[in-house]
Amino acid sequence: MINNKDFALGFAAKLSRAIEQQHFEQAIKEVQTLRPIDIADVIALIEPRLAWQLLEQLPNRSTIFAYLDADIQVELAYVFPRAILAKLVGEMPSDERTDLYKHLSQDQRDALLPALAQAKREDIRRLSAYEERTAGALMSSDYATLGAQMTVSEALDALRLEAPDAETIYHTYVIDDDRKLLGVVSLRVLILASPEQLIQDIMLSSVISCDVNDHQEDVAKTVARYDLISLPITDASGALVGIVTHDDAMDVASDEATDDFHKSGGVSTMVGRLKDVSIRVLYRKRVFWLVFLVFGNLLSGLSIAKFEDVIAANLVLVFFLPLLVDSGGNAGSQSATLMVRALATGDVVMRDWFSLLGREAMVALMLGATMAVAISIIGYVRGDAVVSLVLAMSMMSVVMIGCVIGMSLPFILNKLGFDPATASAPLITSVCDAAGVLIYLFIASKFLAIG
Repeated sequence: MINNKDFALGFAAKLSRAIEQQHFEQAIKEVQTLRPIDIADVIALIEPRLAWQLLEQLPNRSTIFAYLDADIQVELAYVFPRAILAKLVGEMPSDERTDLYKHLSQDQRDALLPALAQAKREDIRRLSAYEERTAGALMSSDYATLGAQMTVSEALDALRLEAPDAETIYHTYVIDDDRKLLGVVSLRVLILASPEQLIQDIMLSSVISCDVNDHQEDVAKTVARYDLISLPITDASGALVGIVTHDDAMDVASDEATDDFHKSGGVSTMVGRLKDVSIRVLYRKRVFWLVFLVFGNLLSGLSIAKFEDVIAANLVLVFFLPLLVDSGGNAGSQSATLMVRALATGDVVMRDWFSLLGREAMVALMLGATMAVAISIIGYVRGDAVVSLVLAMSMMSVVMIGCVIGMSLPFILNKLGFDPATASAPLITSVCDAAGVLIYLFIASKFLAIG
C-alpha cells in the first residue's frame, strides 16, 4: 500500500526512467507488486505520454484506469492512440465507460465511438442519455440474469458464462421474456439448492428496486438502508435496465456529503480535487454567498443606527454586543446542523416540524438560562444590576430566537424545494446576528436611561 507521498513520487520517477529506456519488463515487474488502486496513484504522477505506454502492457489496465480521477483519465485519453483507447474503453465496466465518455470532448467522442463494437456503442449512447444525478446515469448494464423456468444446474452453467462480464453475480435477477423483473436469487442460495430445483421456487419475489429516474441520493439511501450488494433499476414498465452496485452507491453518498458540507460553509458545489481547482473557479464558487451576506449584515447596521442614542448613553452595551449576537448565531448554527443532517438521512420529515419546534424551544430555554446566568454576573461587574438584567433577558431571547431560526430554516427551504444544506452556517449566523442586535438594543432601550 502506498501511503507516503514521497515514496509514491520516487516510485513514479523510477518507473518513468524504466519506460523511457524501453525497459517495460522491469516496469511491469515493479508495478505488479502493488495493488491496482496504488498503481493508479503512481500512474497519476507519471507524464501522460509514458503512462499510456505502461498501461498498455498491464493485463488489468481497465481496473487501474478506472481508479484514476476523471480529469487524469481525460488527460490520458488525449494521448492514447485511438485503437488502444478503444480497447481500454471496451474493457471497462459500462458505468465507468459511460462516465469517461461524458467527460470527453465532442471530437474525442466522435473519434472513439466508431472504434468500439456496436453493442458497446449503443450501450454508451443509452446510458449517457439519462439525466445527470439520476439512477439511470449511475447504473451499470453489466449484470447477470436468469429465467424463472431454469433449473439450478442450468442457472449455474449460465452464470459461468455471464460472470466474466458482470459487475457482480452474488445477486442475480430473474426476468421474463419482456425483461420484467420477477425476483432475485443469491449465489449462496443457488449453491445450497438441489440441481433440479427451479429458479422460480427458490427466488425472492419481493425485490427492492428503484426507478431509472430516481435521484441518485435516494438510490444510495436505499442501498445503505437495506445493506444491498446491488440494487436493480427498472423503467416505467417494470423492465430491468441496469443495476447500481454498493461501491457506486457509497461514492454517491460520499459526494453528496461533501456537497452538503460545502453548502454548509456557503460554498457552491465543487468538482474535482481542491488542489487542482483554479483560482477563478474558487472565486466563482464562493463570491455569491459572501456578497449576498454583506447586504444581509446591513440589517445589523440598521439596527445599531436606530438605537444610536441608547448606545451613546450606555457605552457598556458595546462591550457585550459581539458576545450576545455571536451566542445567538452559534446556537442557531448548532440547531441548523442537527436539522440539515436529520433531513438528509430521513430521520425527520416536514410533518415533524411542529413537534420538534416545542422540543427545540425547551432546549433553547435551558441553554439561554444557563448562558444568561454567566453573562449577568459579568454584566453586574462591568455595569450595574439593570445592565445585568438587560444582558440576562437579551441572552435568553437571542439564544431562543437563534435556535428556532436555525431549526426552522432547513424545513422552510426543504418545503420550498431548495436543498436544506443551503441553511449554511454563514446564512444562519447573519440572520441571527441581525435579530440579536435588534433584540438586545430593544430590551436595553426599555430598561436603560437615554441621555
